[in-house]
Amino acid sequence: MANNLLQGKRGIIFGALNEDSIAWKVAQKAHEQGAAFTLTNAPIALRMGEINKLAEQCNSAEVIGADATSVEDLDNLFTKSQEVLGGKLDFVLHSIGMSPNVRKKKEYGDLNYDWMLKTMDISAISFHKVMAVAEKQDAMNEWGSILALSYIAAQRTFPDYSDMAQAKAMLESIARSYGERFARLKKVRVNTISQSPTMTTAGSGVGGFDVFMSYADKISPLGNASAESCADYCISMFSDLTKMVTMQNLMHDGGFSTSGITEDIIDQMRK
Repeated sequence: MANNLLQGKRGIIFGALNEDSIAWKVAQKAHEQGAAFTLTNAPIALRMGEINKLAEQCNSAEVIGADATSVEDLDNLFTKSQEVLGGKLDFVLHSIGMSPNVRKKKEYGDLNYDWMLKTMDISAISFHKVMAVAEKQDAMNEWGSILALSYIAAQRTFPDYSDMAQAKAMLESIARSYGERFARLKKVRVNTISQSPTMTTAGSGVGGFDVFMSYADKISPLGNASAESCADYCISMFSDLTKMVTMQNLMHDGGFSTSGITEDIIDQMRK
């Protein structure tokens, strides 16, 4: 990748928990490409994770705790980020997802609906809140880029992915609706990236996720896209090279989403 793709750009990166996090790798690559940014996660995640180590690697990036479901916390986050970084923002990464029903292994036919609402708030509605706060503060520069990470369970059924599938579908819908609004208001582009199954902390909480990964790898002509390659894709979407891409759900999955069957699967079924 070319050097200094994000030179002079400022942003906020949500969701870096540990070295397995896609957001962690995005932060590292954004730093390598010349960006300045703040790091944020929920206060409890900050206590559990290793984000201060990442901050040190990224030129002592400021870490600002924020519950992404709290408009008050987000308002503080955007205000402080602009103060720390010295101006409006050019990019935001929303890498947030959690389902109490999945964590508690509730059967899909026996969901706790209060928990389901929590899933939607954390994993999808928070994306709307992030953009609404950014709009109200006029925090984004023109031609800025806002991304959220999604998964193909928004379109297809996967056992044990449970209500996270509905959350991802809502996330992608919010990106389209707010993408249209932000394009008119500030020429800001809004997209989601539908990543291959990736063994992050969130992903590992889904039952049978290792099987998801193995199956996807066999179906995808290029194999599963790694977290590192997803981070590269995010950097390209933050850069000026993709200024006319908006309101899209971008498949980053090695071809999984458009493959029917592969020789690997055929050979396996013949055994």
